[in-house]
Amino acid sequence: MVQRLEFLSKVSPFNLLPTEVLEQVADQLQEIRYSKDTVIYQQEVTKMRGVDIIAEGEYESFFYDTQQNKRLLEYHHSGYCYGGISVLLNRKQSIRTVIAKKGTTVFFLHRKDFRSLCKAYEDFVQYFTADFGKRMLNDEFAHFYKRPATFEESYIASEQMYSRKIESIEYREIVSCPQGTPVYETARLMAKHKVSCIFIRDEQAKIVGYVTDITLRDNVVAKQADTAQPVGNIMDNPIVCISTNAYVYEAILMMFRTKTRYLLIKNGDEFVGSISRNKLLSEQAQSPLVFIQSVKQAISVQELKRKWESVPQMVTQLLGRGVNAEIVNQVITTIADTIAIKVIESVIATMGQPPAKFVFMVLGSEGRKEQTFKTDQDNAIIYEDKANEQRELVREYFLSFAQQVSEKLDHIGFSFCTGGYMAQNPKWTHSLSHWKRNYESWMTEAVPETVIQFSTFFDCRYLYGEAGIMDELKEFLDEELQKPLGKIFFHMAKNALQYEPPLTFFKNIKTFTKGSQEVFDIKKSMTPIVDLVRMYALRHRIFEVNTGERLKALKEKGVFNEKEVHELIQSYYFLMGLRLRNQASQIIRDRTEPDNYIDPDKLTKIEKVALKEIFKTIDNFQTRIKMEFTNNLFG
Repeated sequence: MVQRLEFLSKVSPFNLLPTEVLEQVADQLQEIRYSKDTVIYQQEVTKMRGVDIIAEGEYESFFYDTQQNKRLLEYHHSGYCYGGISVLLNRKQSIRTVIAKKGTTVFFLHRKDFRSLCKAYEDFVQYFTADFGKRMLNDEFAHFYKRPATFEESYIASEQMYSRKIESIEYREIVSCPQGTPVYETARLMAKHKVSCIFIRDEQAKIVGYVTDITLRDNVVAKQADTAQPVGNIMDNPIVCISTNAYVYEAILMMFRTKTRYLLIKNGDEFVGSISRNKLLSEQAQSPLVFIQSVKQAISVQELKRKWESVPQMVTQLLGRGVNAEIVNQVITTIADTIAIKVIESVIATMGQPPAKFVFMVLGSEGRKEQTFKTDQDNAIIYEDKANEQRELVREYFLSFAQQVSEKLDHIGFSFCTGGYMAQNPKWTHSLSHWKRNYESWMTEAVPETVIQFSTFFDCRYLYGEAGIMDELKEFLDEELQKPLGKIFFHMAKNALQYEPPLTFFKNIKTFTKGSQEVFDIKKSMTPIVDLVRMYALRHRIFEVNTGERLKALKEKGVFNEKEVHELIQSYYFLMGLRLRNQASQIIRDRTEPDNYIDPDKLTKIEKVALKEIFKTIDNFQTRIKMEFTNNLFG
């Protein structure tokens, strides 16, 4: 008793209590011994019966993240009091996980006695609340204490957005006028019909452009232009149209990608009306598509960085509401594209207009519109061929331009490509004629190294600039792909067969050890689908870039039947959904860099069964590749 009293008198906050109270406390203490490596408390699981005062030995306390990594590791020794904050401020649940690292002895004070002291002595309770306040100043502690498992903020409108078609939306009749109509008369027509957009027709009554309130402001009023001139002189284009059978989300994404504020709506071959972006967005309040609009309005790199950092939360919401991973990929891609375009435009504004027409294209997963959060920059620049005396000037501009774009994207969160597939690499910023030679040499040489480069650069997509340059490159590729290419397909097949589905002989999920977990690499599990679909797309000269879109095009050509396409699309986007959920959880819950490792033990029984079936499906398609492209069932 005397020893306990003497011990307590040296322990904060018990040394704040009167001697007679301290004597009573010492009498209430229970001595408990723990052997080495005993797990005493589990975060957010163990209900605290009271508080522990370490007499001898050592406590290790920490937070586990979802990957079972120890975070904010601390060691506590004789005189440390654990459990006070948990009892007072965390619904009696242990805030952290606690392990006895040595043979440890503690004095245990029951919860009701501890609370009685807190009620009676202000200094005593303030010791714990002040300690908690200091800890909450640590962002990481605050993050894990709050445990953000669900998110009340909803970025999502009704699920109808993803199933509702354009034909169900009320759209306007087309108001139009001939391109020879004077500007002032065009404005009168707009006022008469109470529209903010009028479409312009040529001599054959074909719609060739449009004029909006903004067009009149920017092209006429601001320039003090002649209002009697033909409206064809000041109209905007190109015309962007969408089918009545398209979904609402497709229409909005198309508007963001093309920068148009109005879509013509087509039923078959006939234009039946038009719809504005504002009209569609007004029906989708708080949707991800409104978020994209806010990205477009961002005015600084820091603001774009904050926008990108909030995307995982949105993705968690979308997937949690059952939105298909294919749609989620489109949303992520559109946000990433919007950010990249904003960066490109800001660099051009700083450097001045480019000395030549060019295309900024994206490659790899970004090129396929299959971006995740474990992503880096894959991009390149093609510029038009110029006379000899201008070549160096043009090249110097675009290399400097590419470097500034890449640095800003890296700051926002799109890290530099470790393989160097970036426009700032002089190898990947060249003239159109040089790019044609690149593709030609890769296809002619056809060794494993060049085949990898060809595969990466086949998954290329226009992002910004002169679309005609990209079209010319694809026309060139279309001609080249008609030549005999057995060697390149052989090496592509060998590359595609490197990644085997992670199944054991007994058809269980094969894992490897990473840290304290047994995991499999979900990216490598998806790669065979990407590779095999790309191979068939190349063979049949299909220039769709997205894996799902390629599969649909291959079905139309009769390469795969409906059942095969359904199996592959379902498999691919099931894996994509798991991958996105895992990465979003790592970013949001664990505050760690996302990776592609999945712990099967964290999956539901249904998910595990689905994975095994998917891996069998992939294995079957790989057998088909072996036969068709290598003529060797065992190769």
